[in-house]
Amino acid sequence: MQRVLDPAQIEAFAQRTIPRIRLPDPTTVFSARAARLRQLGEGHAVGDYLRLMATLADAQQSALDTRVDGDWKVVLGLLCQAIAAARGFPDGVKATCERVRALPAAALEAQVDLLLSNAVEGVDAQAAPFIMAALQVCQTRTVCALSPEDVTERAAALHIPGCCPMCGALPVASVVRAEKAYQGYRYLHCSICASEWHLVRIKCSQCESTAGIHYHSIEGGTSAVRAESCDSCKTYRKICYQELDMAVEPVADDLASLALDLLMTEAGFHRGSGNPLLWQAF
Repeated sequence: MQRVLDPAQIEAFAQRTIPRIRLPDPTTVFSARAARLRQLGEGHAVGDYLRLMATLADAQQSALDTRVDGDWKVVLGLLCQAIAAARGFPDGVKATCERVRALPAAALEAQVDLLLSNAVEGVDAQAAPFIMAALQVCQTRTVCALSPEDVTERAAALHIPGCCPMCGALPVASVVRAEKAYQGYRYLHCSICASEWHLVRIKCSQCESTAGIHYHSIEGGTSAVRAESCDSCKTYRKICYQELDMAVEPVADDLASLALDLLMTEAGFHRGSGNPLLWQAF
């Protein structure tokens, strides 16, 4: 006689058998994102912006590789300096970087509070991607330095449904992995530290409902990136399928699929959380 497990039993079993946490690879975390952004930017309607964010990701990898000392505001200054010196971008980009570098510490801290609370009102949309990029570098460095014991302890201490167990931030999207050790498993991808944590498939990453879950894509577009919506809480997040495109990168692919966001907005759904490299309401 075949035994049928309910969703709670399936999840409990999965947590015992599936690697729960995937830490980022500090040698490639931002460079891989940069490469994907450039690939997606070819012929894209917002290709110039994707290329700008690729340059920012390269600067993040450089800051991580060289182990820049200091708090996130020091990293922010270095990232803005690198972007301001880059060629091929409008003068407004350099002006924004210089303005961000000149912001008082109190103003920067206030922006961080707004960004991490997923706010819209009061957010400096031009400064947000650079501020978030600096936080990403610092938090990624922190989690990559954790020992296995530290990872286990932190995951237990920060066990908040829907939030990153390593840093407490919200996920930007989820990804179904295809590498041998993780094949077929779905992970939420942290918008800040790039850690990933397991979540069973066909489950809302916002309210954890397993009913009324649907998947949406743009007709004629890629099937490697879809929107997973929930009828219970009317939210959605993107889900990337590595088996359909091994190069998918949650932050980059989410950013490059804005048409899907517009589709979901028109259908009456709202994003569970924003993309760290683009701050606007959908």
